[in-house]
Amino acid sequence: MAIVNETALVYCENQFGLVDGKTASGLVRHSETYTVVGVIDSSLAGKDAGEELGEEKNGIPIFANLKDALSKLSEVPDCYIYGKAPLEAYISKKERNLILEAMENGMDIINGLHQFFSEDLEFVQTAARNAVRIKDIRKPPQLKDLHVFTGQRSKVTVPVVAVLGTDCACGKRTTAVELNNTLKNLGIKSVLIATGQSGLMQGAMYGVAIDALVSQFVVGEIENAVIQAFNNESPDIILVEGQSAVSHPAFMGSLGILKGSKPDGVILQHQPARKSRCDFPELKMPTVESEIKLIETISQAKVMAITLSHEDLSDKEILGIIANYENKFQLATTDVLSHGCQKLVHALSHQFPELRQTIRQKRFIKAPAMAA
Repeated sequence: MAIVNETALVYCENQFGLVDGKTASGLVRHSETYTVVGVIDSSLAGKDAGEELGEEKNGIPIFANLKDALSKLSEVPDCYIYGKAPLEAYISKKERNLILEAMENGMDIINGLHQFFSEDLEFVQTAARNAVRIKDIRKPPQLKDLHVFTGQRSKVTVPVVAVLGTDCACGKRTTAVELNNTLKNLGIKSVLIATGQSGLMQGAMYGVAIDALVSQFVVGEIENAVIQAFNNESPDIILVEGQSAVSHPAFMGSLGILKGSKPDGVILQHQPARKSRCDFPELKMPTVESEIKLIETISQAKVMAITLSHEDLSDKEILGIIANYENKFQLATTDVLSHGCQKLVHALSHQFPELRQTIRQKRFIKAPAMAA
């Protein structure tokens, strides 16, 4: 029997397609949980969400506001998703009123912020009055359900690959999701561990929003997610979504991911056109060389491939950078949104003999060799 996803309207005012709109962009591209029927962003009203992401038209309209959306959609969506990921701790009064309005129209609220709507008295009362739910994705498990590191990761006998990056919001989750989907389409049993609210909203079965945890439990929760995925799913490979960057001075996520997942290999995501770190204009972007050196110094994992974001670059420029990186680093390099995951699958098949046999059995067509 087919699974019918809940329909969802995603709020992303003035940020769709931009850095702080990464949650909305991810849900528009892929979601195993929700069927996105529209996006709210008055600056792009009337346009197609797929086209605004530089991709094919996908039939998901962008609306000016909630009233506009509800007047044009054939049915009231099941859910209203707050699809922005700003640095600010609290939503504005205008955004607050929209959430109240959505509940009054019978929509469940899906929230990925650190501000928990389920602990807000007015929101709770409005939800009860309208018989709707509030789901705070970033709300951590209760203390009794949290895990510390145990060392049981050593019992995982399939490859674990982390998709790390050189900055926040540079495409790590997108690459991980695309690779996971590609592997599954090839008949490879791949499981993705989500480490942030967007991945969890997209439907990852395992993981936790690690930036909402007390630091003592970050490593243990990641290890536990890997162990549970291995024990429950009997996968061929486990992918782990990265957060921020190992070198980023403001965030510790990637360190916890390295320690907890103890990856057998790393795919490094980079945005070549970015000059300074996301939301930190005074901080210059690290180089690919420096990030690789840092990752390989503090962990036993080796970077096995490089993936790129084509933001602010033409396809010709990206192709030139791909050729340059492959020549310089002797690592498979690609932009998965523009050129797919074939090179990554090829790299995985060579890095892990057990996967190579499975891929051959599925008659995977060998990817072109790296540029010399």
